[in-house]
Amino acid sequence: MGDSSVTPRLGSLKALLGIVAGAGASYGIYKLISRHSIKKNKKSVTSESAGDRISSQPSDSVMQPGSLLARVSGMQVICPQRSDASSEITHQSPSNMEPKHLKMLLLCLQSSNNTSERCKILLTLGNSAAFTSNQNLIRESDGIPIIAGFLCDPEPDVRVQTLNALNNLCMNIQNQEQLTVYVPQVLELIEMSQMNSDLQLSALRLLTNLSVTDKHQHLLKQSVTLLLSLLVVGSEALQVQALKVLVNLSSNPDMMDDIVQAQAPASVLLLFDAKTAQPVLLRLLTFAGNLKAWRPSSQVADELRRRRDCLFRVLLDESSQLHSKLVQLLSHPDGEVKAQ
Repeated sequence: MGDSSVTPRLGSLKALLGIVAGAGASYGIYKLISRHSIKKNKKSVTSESAGDRISSQPSDSVMQPGSLLARVSGMQVICPQRSDASSEITHQSPSNMEPKHLKMLLLCLQSSNNTSERCKILLTLGNSAAFTSNQNLIRESDGIPIIAGFLCDPEPDVRVQTLNALNNLCMNIQNQEQLTVYVPQVLELIEMSQMNSDLQLSALRLLTNLSVTDKHQHLLKQSVTLLLSLLVVGSEALQVQALKVLVNLSSNPDMMDDIVQAQAPASVLLLFDAKTAQPVLLRLLTFAGNLKAWRPSSQVADELRRRRDCLFRVLLDESSQLHSKLVQLLSHPDGEVKAQ
């Protein structure tokens, strides 16, 4: 499972959450950005070496007679011809893709040295993956590991398009089985990326689709602390996306023990306010409603009360300020908010 690889990274967020709880979201942003800078420096060597490997591939010479592309096409293919072929395919309607088109795009993706070209190919593959037949064809062509390999691409735009393509491929039960192995890597991208970036949003969208059913939710049980921290430091768009994942997880009773034990910033309570954006507030109330439906034994409740920073203490304990916050929201001008 990916739990053991995710736990060390999430454990490093404990300092962040303690500071956010005591000093507010502004200092939490500083900690996230600081941590991102450190990790970015650590990753620079890996990114440079990956770039070296890519640039070492031939770009303007005739491909070797024994190469895969040469065998598939039945003739020697030079890169300009390959680029023209991929360009022609990317202009076709995604619904009209044939197996040969998808296979050619996957081949071009693997051999491309150009960031713009990789983005266009990934965009085309992602658009084509909106159709069930293409989702199956890409999987049967071993396209999922090929596409997922670009989660490590040094260019953020390429990683975003990779996540978007995987997100569409995820709308297929058989594809999800292959995609689960990349959950730790996707969580790492969320943790390392710049706050409120397209990269974080795309990664959260993928996790949202993976967590729609109960089958793979256990892979995210160690991510609750990360998701809660994004709520108090993220933009409205990021808050909504993080809450979609939290609502999915909290809808599963088997996940509740892990959720209520997760470390949580006390400042989550501040979001239960009339000033909070309605899309965020509605999902936050849905999440809280799922938590309230959980009924722990007195022994479990007593044990959780001894954990000062856990979500149970912040939102569910008798000492929590959530009840008074909810009473105030009964006078909210939005009817949906009051009903929720």
